Amino acid sequence: MDFRVLFARAEGWVEHFLWREWGIQQLGLIALGFLLSALVAQRLEPAIEGRARTIRGNPDLLRLVIALMRRTKWLIFIVWLWVAVALMRQTGDPLHVWLISKTLVLATAWLVVSVLTRIIRNRSVARIVAVGVWIYLALRLVELDEPVAQQLNNAAIQLGAVRLSLLAVIKGVIVSAAVIWAAIFLGNIASNRVERASSITPTFRVLISKLIKIVLILLAGAVVLSATGIDLTALTVFSGAIGVGLGFGLQKVVSNFLSGIIILLDKSIKPGDTISLGDTFGWVRELRARFVSVITRDGKEYLIPNENFITEQVVNWSFSNEYVRVDLDFGVAYSADPHEVARIASQAAKANARVTTYRDPVCWLTAFGASSLDFKLRFWIADPSNGISNVKGEILMLLWDEFKKADINIPFPHREIIMKTPVEVAVRREAQTEDGG
Repeated sequence: MDFRVLFARAEGWVEHFLWREWGIQQLGLIALGFLLSALVAQRLEPAIEGRARTIRGNPDLLRLVIALMRRTKWLIFIVWLWVAVALMRQTGDPLHVWLISKTLVLATAWLVVSVLTRIIRNRSVARIVAVGVWIYLALRLVELDEPVAQQLNNAAIQLGAVRLSLLAVIKGVIVSAAVIWAAIFLGNIASNRVERASSITPTFRVLISKLIKIVLILLAGAVVLSATGIDLTALTVFSGAIGVGLGFGLQKVVSNFLSGIIILLDKSIKPGDTISLGDTFGWVRELRARFVSVITRDGKEYLIPNENFITEQVVNWSFSNEYVRVDLDFGVAYSADPHEVARIASQAAKANARVTTYRDPVCWLTAFGASSLDFKLRFWIADPSNGISNVKGEILMLLWDEFKKADINIPFPHREIIMKTPVEVAVRREAQTEDGG
């Protein structure tokens, strides 16, 4: 890359603007202003930021205000430069304020760009974007944008009939990143609007949100290909091999994606449902393009592929309604009155706050066990997402208390050993000593 033109122009600026008395004065004023701004901002910034954090109800505005307050140094520096330009223009020679005015424009541009890029949540990406935009504005300001672009365009390689220059690569990366980010940003805004639509069922909200994002990303891809000037016909040679490779490599991804669409369309699972899949019991937090997020009672979040919900047996505890029947097995001693036991168990279930009146609790004698009368207590709850074992434990505690009051015993296994052959039992007595020890 030939930078001789750029170096010659930069050398001319240094000789014409900097190595003059008024050029050195401007450099001194700029350095002094930057130092004073940093010292003043160090004292003012914490107090101003604390006042700004009292803003309520608009988090996006708060983020921009906080970003601006954290650049108090640049605000003060810009004010210093503006005052210096206003005072030095009284001399009548525009060269005496040329360097300060250019610095004022660059500082203002950096402040605006760095604050506006705060809408990008990734701080590293936001800083890269801010630096890139500022460099472009700086080159435009000093009229070096066209020479730099020409030099980047000259740095190119020839790939057959395609000429690939460094300028084209940079433009392609910038356009691709900007368009895809804009598509994702607009998709998130549209998804938030859809999520707030109470007239649409939760399942269709998720489906509409996913379709909007997919359509926007596809449009972004088309725009990127069109803007970068990529000739898709040049890729036809590789399309067959690439298609086969993608078919084998992405078959699970495509399967999970299509399974997710099927789940959304048939409404078999929706956010908030309580489900059981294998050993996993929990409630659905979110439906994604590839997996379903399920949170269990112990706080673990399982990311289950969508394909599993199509090919495996799934128990949806809240598919048609929220009511779930719970069975509780217990046993009492044969000395107890089974009619009284059934009555006490039904009353104990009714006393629990989570047991609903959808259907009355019932208690049945199911078997004459080896050491107990076996009963099954059945009751209904309407909040399975709050757990099953805990409500069983609460009712078992109530049964224990009520059985103690009614003098009903909970048996434990007994074993009888019958010896068919008589067994002699010999008792050995220790010889007593003379002193009785």
